Amino acid sequence: MADPTYTPPEVWSSDTESGGRFANINRPTSGAREDKALPSGNNPFQLHSLATPNGVKATIMLEELLEKGHTGAEYDAYTVNIGEGEQFSSGFVAINPNSKIPALIDASGDKPFRVFESGAILVHLAEKFGEFLPSDPAGRAEVLSWVFWQVGTGPFIGGGFGHFYAYAPEKYEYPINRYAMETKRIFDVADKQLGKTRFLAGDEYTIADIANFPWLAPFVFGVIYNEAKTFLSIDEYKNVARWVHEINARPAVKRGRIVNKVWGDDEATQMRERHSAADFEGKKLG
Repeated sequence: MADPTYTPPEVWSSDTESGGRFANINRPTSGAREDKALPSGNNPFQLHSLATPNGVKATIMLEELLEKGHTGAEYDAYTVNIGEGEQFSSGFVAINPNSKIPALIDASGDKPFRVFESGAILVHLAEKFGEFLPSDPAGRAEVLSWVFWQVGTGPFIGGGFGHFYAYAPEKYEYPINRYAMETKRIFDVADKQLGKTRFLAGDEYTIADIANFPWLAPFVFGVIYNEAKTFLSIDEYKNVARWVHEINARPAVKRGRIVNKVWGDDEATQMRERHSAADFEGKKLG
């Protein structure tokens, strides 16, 4: 059945009544909605996030740096409940005017400063610690290309396919087909590349993998957007599956995936705040 025809008005106005999930917090304006300071710890980095695919990029990166022995990468992680609009507090807007998680404060030097947007956080930490980003021009260009490939494709997967397939108040054929096609194309790009190389940018694990893993892995595991794994025939992408399972076995990835996770039936798989390695004691890192 064809979708009902929609004729846009001459001038658009916000309609929160038909906005679907998150309609209660979505507005066409930016800026703080409440005056509330952010909590702060004593570690060199202060992360304010949630264990969404974008948020997990930052926690995996920090845990990978700690796994390599970079004690200067110790961090405090605080949950920002985006479903409740906590990203619109004055404290959070001060470190990310775009009100999206994750946002990081680098307090390792004399003057703390903010880093926002997950791709920027990965590049900043890679350069600061000299890890997961090659120094040679060709290798660096390849890694950054795959990082920003993810930055560009992620909205098609989440705000496109995920929204219209799982979150929109009504199912419409055109947008679901449009974004299902694009999501499958994205998986095909990754699958073809991973048929030639062990990791996305070559034979070494880099921030290219850290950026892309949190978005592609949930489809392989079947834990995102309802029945998306079946709907999109994700099992077709054998090389992506091989890569996902290899990365998921890394200890730092197992830790990073549960930081700022506050949902699920088992509290042992959740961690509202993280302040030291001791916080992982008694947690399930499957």
